[in-house]
Amino acid sequence: MLALCAGALVTLSLTPYDIWPAAIASLCLYMGLLRNCTSRRAFLLGWLYGLGLFGTGSSWVYVSIHEHGNAGVPLALFLTALFCMGLALLQGLFAWTYTRFLRPHMAGMLVGFPALWVLFEWLRSWLLTGFPWLYIGYATLDTWAAGWVPVIGVYGASLLLAFSASCLYLAWMRRHLQAYLVYGTMIASLWLIGWQLGQARWVAPARAETLSVGIVQPNIPQERKWDRDFYQPTLEIYDSLTNEVLGKDIVLWPEAAIPNYYQRAQGFLLPMSRRAFDADSALVTGILWRPEGERKYFNSIVGMAQGSGVYHKQRLVPFGEYVPLEDWLRGAIDFFDLPMSAFSSGEREQEPLLLHNFRVSPFICYEIVYPGLVREYARRADLMITISNDAWFGDSIGPQQHLQMARMRALENGRYLLRGTNNGISAIIDERGQVVAQAPQFERVALSGEARVMLGETPFARIGSVPILGLCGFMLLAVLGAGSMGLRLQHD
Repeated sequence: MLALCAGALVTLSLTPYDIWPAAIASLCLYMGLLRNCTSRRAFLLGWLYGLGLFGTGSSWVYVSIHEHGNAGVPLALFLTALFCMGLALLQGLFAWTYTRFLRPHMAGMLVGFPALWVLFEWLRSWLLTGFPWLYIGYATLDTWAAGWVPVIGVYGASLLLAFSASCLYLAWMRRHLQAYLVYGTMIASLWLIGWQLGQARWVAPARAETLSVGIVQPNIPQERKWDRDFYQPTLEIYDSLTNEVLGKDIVLWPEAAIPNYYQRAQGFLLPMSRRAFDADSALVTGILWRPEGERKYFNSIVGMAQGSGVYHKQRLVPFGEYVPLEDWLRGAIDFFDLPMSAFSSGEREQEPLLLHNFRVSPFICYEIVYPGLVREYARRADLMITISNDAWFGDSIGPQQHLQMARMRALENGRYLLRGTNNGISAIIDERGQVVAQAPQFERVALSGEARVMLGETPFARIGSVPILGLCGFMLLAVLGAGSMGLRLQHD
């Protein structure tokens, strides 16, 4: 039970709860649980810790399966539990590895634990297509430690929190004044440096004037999204809300805004594009794209009017946009046969959109949670855009977590980020990761605000996550090497 509760504390450290010390408390408890147990028992405790983490932090998967996948409550609970239990296996492997190779050495507890933690977060970002969610580094977003983020990114922020936890745990183990002073000084130094880095200005506005932005949030119920009888009302909603923000430099619609292929929706899009052009607006929409004469289709973003370019989504959501083991699972239950769940992925190298004369890097839904992918495209852009349809997750914590991760990408790369969603949370985020304008969730609204083009690059934008991941690898090798040498000296 303690392992389950310790894992759940990580969720409390993240949005919408934002109790950031809970992440440090969670890791301290985790280290205490693994202190004297065998490697086999450590695997079980780690799996339970992961079950507490993912069972609370990604419970929103249930909403997609039950409410929109038409699975009954028992089946939806079973599939959600299966998803969380599968992810928790990685925590079991983490605990086994730490206990077997690192725990016997003091350095293993001090630097080995946080280094291994970060490498397992990174492993989760790509293994089996990746689930880069619930990183503890996101808890630093509104703290002094956020000053480190433009330098070392979310993985570095996770390393800082995990190292702080290991210092506190070792100070508690030793329980004497010298330990409290030494470990306390190390923690305080890192956080104070973070505060000082937070005063730095890595990027600067390109010019005095700002870009006016209008974001359309139509709040269309997910169950009506692909209903043919609701197609015309959908067009009327977009027409009405867009009229409120025509004339803005950028007008943004959410993911798959018009439930039709771009090529088949020209009867509506062409007149709308002409009106936007006459109003000197760049119109950007998410929409399905099906090349002529081909049987594949893409989840895409298109620039129109005073904008141009097409982007096809690269990182597809399993079961939502494609079905793994399709030949076996298609038709088994409605969840494996959701509307538009057979997308093709876009090419790796794609050009940014051009809105007026500005380069804009676009990301669709899930893609914004990948630090490396966002950095790769943000480096070539003046602004970033992300669109999503978080109606799949209802009134859960999923959309709020999604917004928090988008904020982290803006801070890492020092770029404004425009976020357009179907039912929230649509927002304009500045280069420091702060929300400067936000639409209320579950309301039909056209959000107006301003954005700025920034010049320069953050250190993270230049070097990415490789130095931090390399440092973690070096720390592990150093601990293992020192341990092996100690054993040889003891034997001699």
